[in-house]
Amino acid sequence: MRTLIYLACLLVFFVSQAQDPEAKLKELKIELFTPAAPMANYVRAVRTGNLLFLAGHGPTRADGTNIQGKIGKDLTVEQGYMAARQVGIAMLSTLKAELGDLKRVKRIVKVLGMVNCTEGFTDQPKVMNGFSDLMVSVFGPAGMHARSAVGMHALPSNIAVEVEMIVEIE
Repeated sequence: MRTLIYLACLLVFFVSQAQDPEAKLKELKIELFTPAAPMANYVRAVRTGNLLFLAGHGPTRADGTNIQGKIGKDLTVEQGYMAARQVGIAMLSTLKAELGDLKRVKRIVKVLGMVNCTEGFTDQPKVMNGFSDLMVSVFGPAGMHARSAVGMHALPSNIAVEVEMIVEIE
């Protein structure tokens, strides 16, 4: 299994060199949207040096609605994967709003994925692959990141997934 993952990563690396993330989004038929204002007393992103820290984002759609529910009860692993992917789209929308151009992203550094799930659910990494797969698709090798995927008893507004991310920028 590790060999297959390694080979897949190598393939992604060689195919995606010098990839234009915004062109890749068009190819994937993904449209970014204007992020909504934060729900409470915080900001969506903070820059320090060449690092951009993104606050927790949920699976928000362009119309402002969220994918809600508990994985293992209300949603399947596959639906959780799609919810995590939607978080990725929301975070890319915030990145675009903050940076103006996604080409300024040098590397996705660290991701913390929190999965709203039932007790005993252990497939958080499979759910979070929806997010990680999107980052690699959009940024190529620069989208590969360190990651934690943890289960949560509850998330705000019953969202299915919440993700925090640290990005190196130019």
